[in-house]
Amino acid sequence: MEVIGKVKLIGEVQTFGANGFQKRELVVTTDEQYPQMIMIEFVQDKTDLLNNYKVGQDVKVSINLRGREWINPQGEAKYFNAIQGWRVESLSQAPQGQNAPPVDKFEPASNVSDEEPDDLPF
Repeated sequence: MEVIGKVKLIGEVQTFGANGFQKRELVVTTDEQYPQMIMIEFVQDKTDLLNNYKVGQDVKVSINLRGREWINPQGEAKYFNAIQGWRVESLSQAPQGQNAPPVDKFEPASNVSDEEPDDLPF
C-alpha cells in the first residue's frame, strides 16, 4: 500500500527498552477533498530513510498495516493497529540541470546515418 502527500512532520528517533528498539514518526497530509494527516512509523534501520526529507516535501510512502491483540489484566482483548513505513520516494521535481541536461543541450548522435538499411525483423 502507499500513502501520497506532503510531509507535515518528521519526528526524532526514539529508543525504547533494554534492546534499543528504535522508532521514528512521519506525518503526511494527503491531497484530497478532506485531507487526512496520516502518522506512519518507521522502525529499527528504516528510521534512517527519513534523513533526507524535509517538511513540505511531496512524497510517496510505501506502508504495511500491522495489527496486534493485547489481553488486559481483566482478561479482555484489545486490538491495536499501526502503519509502518518501509520506503519513501520524493515526488518533488529536481531543479533543471541537476540530474539531466536541459532539453536544448541534447545533440543528435553523429554516428547515425540515414543511408543504412533497416534490417530489424519488426
